[in-house]
Amino acid sequence: MLSILIPTYNYCAMPLVSILWKQALETGIDFEIIVLDDGSSDRISIEENSKINTLSHCRFERNETNLGRAETRNKLAEISKYEWCLFLDSDVIPVKKDYLKTYIAAIGKEYDVVIGGILYEEKKADYSKILRYKYGKSREENKADIRKLNPYSFIFSGNILIRKVIFIAHNYSSLGNFYGLDIYFAYQLYMDNVPVIHIDNEIYHLGLEDNEVFFKKSLDSLDSRIKLLGNKPNIEDINSLLKHYNILRKRKLDRLIATLFKLSEPVLKKLILNRNPNLLSFDLYRLGYICSIKPS
Repeated sequence: MLSILIPTYNYCAMPLVSILWKQALETGIDFEIIVLDDGSSDRISIEENSKINTLSHCRFERNETNLGRAETRNKLAEISKYEWCLFLDSDVIPVKKDYLKTYIAAIGKEYDVVIGGILYEEKKADYSKILRYKYGKSREENKADIRKLNPYSFIFSGNILIRKVIFIAHNYSSLGNFYGLDIYFAYQLYMDNVPVIHIDNEIYHLGLEDNEVFFKKSLDSLDSRIKLLGNKPNIEDINSLLKHYNILRKRKLDRLIATLFKLSEPVLKKLILNRNPNLLSFDLYRLGYICSIKPS
């Protein structure tokens, strides 16, 4: 009935698997849990994850080389055996004790994709990770009633229940290993009118990147976003940053913004990478950066 699929890289997925395994057994459904390691170098996490093989209906496998999350998810879907797939990142923990039961109740309805949402723990993050934490709390935590207003703008592949055939038909692994490919996946679902429903069945996102790492990944995602989606029809319906970018470009203001960005970039960066990150500055930085990217 349900394949629970978890890609991992240098992270111990055993705590997550233990919770999901117990919940799955309590429901009495047919299930499998597959954790696929993407060429990790950390021997401790590999040894810990190997213990997953001791649990019934569970298995731990490894890629010989690092393929990237998109290709690893694709491989997980291909080796899974049930009609419905629940994709989870390894660095998350379900918020509710009836997390799986809530998702199972959504199976068989008129939707092909069910999004549960994301939360961040209330405890204050270390200052070295405060940018990712603050961004997550401010921009990613949304109740289902809010997400339903624009359902394709809140596709988070780290907590998604989806029909296997739908995932395989819309997978993006052939594009390579880009950061921020959830937006491309969401666009594919949007253009094909795949039915999506949002519910309140959140996970806590635990594995926060350091400020500099998250900052760089955010910029990397803009490079791929422009390359893959910059000229796509109706992209403004699912991504506000590309919406504003295209408005500026149509009004021939993108070069002006790029020039202003070049002058203000050092100041904006200081406002972002400090002990109290300014998210408005982060928005302005990303808009200026995306206007500065040269068309391919």
